[in-house]
Amino acid sequence: MEMIEVGLIGYGLAGRAFHAPVIRAVPRMHLAAIFERTGNEAAEKYPDVRTVRSLDELLGIREIRLVVIATPNDTHYSLARQCLAAGRDVVVDKPFTTTLDEARSLVELAEKAGRLITVYQNRRYDGDFQAIRKLVADGTLGRIVRFETNYDRYRPQLKPGAWRETSRAGSGILFDIAPHLIDHALVLFGLPEAVTADIRIEREQALADDAFDIMFHYPRSMRAVLRSSILAVAPRPRFVLHGTQGSLVKQMFDPQENNLRHGNIPSNGPWGAEPGEHWGVLTVPEGNQFVERRIPSAGCDYRDYYANVRDHLLGKAPLAVTPAWAINVMRLLEMARESSEKASTISW
Repeated sequence: MEMIEVGLIGYGLAGRAFHAPVIRAVPRMHLAAIFERTGNEAAEKYPDVRTVRSLDELLGIREIRLVVIATPNDTHYSLARQCLAAGRDVVVDKPFTTTLDEARSLVELAEKAGRLITVYQNRRYDGDFQAIRKLVADGTLGRIVRFETNYDRYRPQLKPGAWRETSRAGSGILFDIAPHLIDHALVLFGLPEAVTADIRIEREQALADDAFDIMFHYPRSMRAVLRSSILAVAPRPRFVLHGTQGSLVKQMFDPQENNLRHGNIPSNGPWGAEPGEHWGVLTVPEGNQFVERRIPSAGCDYRDYYANVRDHLLGKAPLAVTPAWAINVMRLLEMARESSEKASTISW
């Protein structure tokens, strides 16, 4: 059976935790090489995988068909261009690029070259989000009037030398977290009619944004609220949905990220399996009372993202995260920035 040979660029947190172990766990995908400019972490972790020190060396491996870019955000565009020009298919970690113009340029180049380009929207394969997706599709909550997706952390101290803490292009929490939350809203409800956003710096002496509140306006007064803060000692519920026939509240975070960060990958079953007490709570009216029940998280994980990429490359499935989708996410990021700067609502 045909194998997809993969080259990974970057072995920081993204490459080490969210790409290398996932690629290795997907049948018919083979992690052939890792581009780690300095250090030997990749070689120590994966002694059977070739380690290279330059992009030219990686692209010189003719067998590699798919290149995954897991590097600082302001390098995505130039690296993706070079990989596409070398005749490779490309997965770019989110955000796609740092500007909408760059995103459009990459999609145009990929189309001309006849190559795949897509973005790593892995958090749509969180088990809790997929359970919510089914609830919405089934109409269990009736007409949705409000959706909240929150991604909070508590990191009061700045990290000297960390590129995300600088003022360089693509730094800050907006480009780090918002692509995931925008993806959630688009999967559930499609493109909004307008965007209202407040993007700000909450920590003293910080250079990059570390908090945001973004509201997507939909027809019939439906609202999707996307929020994140690095100064949340007590994080908000992960998801909240209110509908005409019920509400769903999910307090806990899907465990996949924490598991992957610490190398705690389950040997069996989905990587995001949660104990029942961590499931979301559905509340519905029943007569004069309200009835609660737990909604189990779906049996999926980040391997499903790469399985879809594999199947698409082999001509067996449509691509889940299309280039047009990636452009829409970038456009919404820029609309959010414009809305915050002008303190106004921006229409699509």
